Amino acid sequence: MELRHLRYFLMVAEERHFTRAAMRLNIQQPPLSQQIKVLEQELGFALFVRRPRGVDLTPGGQVFLAEARDILNRVQDASRHAALAAAGYAGSLNVGFTTSAAAHPAIPTLLRAFRARYPGVSLNLSEGNARELTYELAEQRLDVGFLRAPVAHPENLVFSPLLEEDMLLVLPVGHRLLNQDSETHGISLAQLTDEPFILVRTHGAPGLYGNLIQACEHAGFTPRVSFEVERMLTNINLVAAGAGVSVVPASMRGFHSASVVYCPIRDATPRMIAPITLVYARNADIPALAHFVEMALAEAEGNA
Repeated sequence: MELRHLRYFLMVAEERHFTRAAMRLNIQQPPLSQQIKVLEQELGFALFVRRPRGVDLTPGGQVFLAEARDILNRVQDASRHAALAAAGYAGSLNVGFTTSAAAHPAIPTLLRAFRARYPGVSLNLSEGNARELTYELAEQRLDVGFLRAPVAHPENLVFSPLLEEDMLLVLPVGHRLLNQDSETHGISLAQLTDEPFILVRTHGAPGLYGNLIQACEHAGFTPRVSFEVERMLTNINLVAAGAGVSVVPASMRGFHSASVVYCPIRDATPRMIAPITLVYARNADIPALAHFVEMALAEAEGNA
């Protein structure tokens, strides 16, 4: 059975007349009658009762008419959806992000803008640290990701810097180093020589971790790391609990604002910055992904 058989049958059923159906189909009446007979033979029952002035549907034909319409409608829908997906206007994207990257307002703004422009594309969001996201992207479990500093550079991935921001010190309210000027003019790393640090584990964010260690050593000391955690938001939670001090990207300054104080870092060498990096497969043939990357890079360029 072919789709054309269903279309022929549907036209005859609508016209209740072979000659008129043939005219609408732009074919001759005898070949149309022959194709309907072939269909009836394949089904094993008659679809039409032939009358002098046309045809009527048999009971089997009436049931088959509803099924044939449903099949043809679903084929039409499938064709339309496939065409949209091929053009990048339908389908789904698996998007990963680190907690600290998602805290930057540019990321939710981009996601909202993409949903508005491409409502037929479903965004499946998941969280992980930088190493986890890089592995899942390399293994094609994710289509695109947002992380801070790359932790590895698999050859099949593209790493596109989107933006960067300053890192801030996070101290518990009432800390001895806080005064009227510290939030404005900052605190130097050398003043933190004896402070316990709370940092994201090296396997989760080795770039930011390594930069802090280097800056502290340049300031004359090796930081005493009291806690290593999996997520940067946990840093702030522990600082709020009085367990130590930490550094986080400036866009995270809104968390626990009643329990912690965010201060600029003074005289850090190298400068303490936190990038946001867009990561995606180098040769992925996913039209919706191409639209997503194009939007992300355009947004980054517009905010530069």
